[in-house]
Amino acid sequence: MASTTLLLLAFSNSILLALAHYSSSSSSPVSASEWRSARATYYAAADPRDAVGGACGYGDLEKAGYGKATAGLSTLLFEKGQICGACFEVKCVDDLQWCIPGTSIIVTATNFCAPNYGFPADGGGKCNPPNAHFVLPIEIFEKIAIWKASNMPIQYRRIKCRKEGGMQFTIDGAGIFLSVLINNVAGAGDITAVKIKGSRTGWLPMNRNWGQNWHINADLKSQPLSFEVTGSDGLTLTSYNVAPKEWNFGQTFEGKQFDS
Repeated sequence: MASTTLLLLAFSNSILLALAHYSSSSSSPVSASEWRSARATYYAAADPRDAVGGACGYGDLEKAGYGKATAGLSTLLFEKGQICGACFEVKCVDDLQWCIPGTSIIVTATNFCAPNYGFPADGGGKCNPPNAHFVLPIEIFEKIAIWKASNMPIQYRRIKCRKEGGMQFTIDGAGIFLSVLINNVAGAGDITAVKIKGSRTGWLPMNRNWGQNWHINADLKSQPLSFEVTGSDGLTLTSYNVAPKEWNFGQTFEGKQFDS
């Protein structure tokens, strides 16, 4: 009984430490989830649809730090942009002819594979509900399967994102309309809530515009800006005075980073 009590106390202390470090509303960070079934196709290197732009708003994926290890997700997985920034481990399965055995890849969700309702879900509409589907750059697809395979059965699972450097905040907008793109997010990778604070305001909640672009109507010019970011795992991280009071639209600033 005494040993059980000690174990419970040790567990409780570890939870309190995590809460103190993150100022978190949850104590369950993202860890490797169970494997789930899906399918994957690829797009050719000459196809620019996921190199610049994309439904998550990251712009140039190379400059944003995501490189080519990215994925467009079907409607079922995309969650209306909530999933942007999340990381997945993907492996090819159930096809001895085309799968490369013993391999897996790690990709970040950066785009949306739109449904094509001109085709049935099982006959050409690969990204139609209820399909779970990944669209990968050919360079990444070829790490797990032979390119001639085209449409392959895979398994995937959520994992924690590992990023270099701090979270990045790119400020855009005009007048009192402020839009902030948040990228290079470690840990859960995807964001569920953002607050912003000027030196003359309290904490103001921002709204998701699209992807990981968050906006607010507030006069925050000539004030240093702080951000409070909450991931899908419930962990919250506060970066104070990320942008100096002389900030301008179009600038990018670096804040703190979640543990990965």
